[in-house]
Amino acid sequence: MKKIISYFILLTVFMIILVGCNEKEKPRVQNTPLENTQVENPQATLEIGKEAIEGDFRYRLVTEKAEYIENEPVKIYAELEYIGNKKEIEIFHAASPFYFPMVEKTRDVQISYAMAQPLVSTTLSKGVPIRQDYAGSGGYSSEEEEEYINFIKRIMKNEFPVGHYVVDGAAAFSVRTNGETSEKREYSIKTQIEFKVNE
Repeated sequence: MKKIISYFILLTVFMIILVGCNEKEKPRVQNTPLENTQVENPQATLEIGKEAIEGDFRYRLVTEKAEYIENEPVKIYAELEYIGNKKEIEIFHAASPFYFPMVEKTRDVQISYAMAQPLVSTTLSKGVPIRQDYAGSGGYSSEEEEEYINFIKRIMKNEFPVGHYVVDGAAAFSVRTNGETSEKREYSIKTQIEFKVNE
């Protein structure tokens, strides 16, 4: 019986040592949510972004500041970079591969991002990102409430009212999987950034 207890204690100590050795420092999260971000000077130009990698492509979504002043132009941009083994690759997409739909959280308002849907091709050179700046978004119908219409009109002109905005950015495109056929692989690489607009 004493032998069993000794083995049990020895096994427990061994397990504690093993677990302790396996605990590594957790990797730092590059982009903490805005609620946990202290911005000492909201006027200072900061680049706050996130990136996502899928296959041979890197997608970045960036806001130049965590906080803006009302009616100040909001500076957001997206980049797509080919990081594969070829010198270049052709992608196929709508008018642009970049989408910038958002939600304004204090009002719980969805801000759509419509785009023309022709089939366009773009050639990406390895290591050279293509970039698009955000220039306003949204849409409304005449049946909407006047307050909502006025809000969306301001967003469409990139004049953001006070609020807390979450951008659900995406790069959507396709790539030929075989040069001899029309088979394509579809990509929809997504990430999210947040910013606030103050008075």
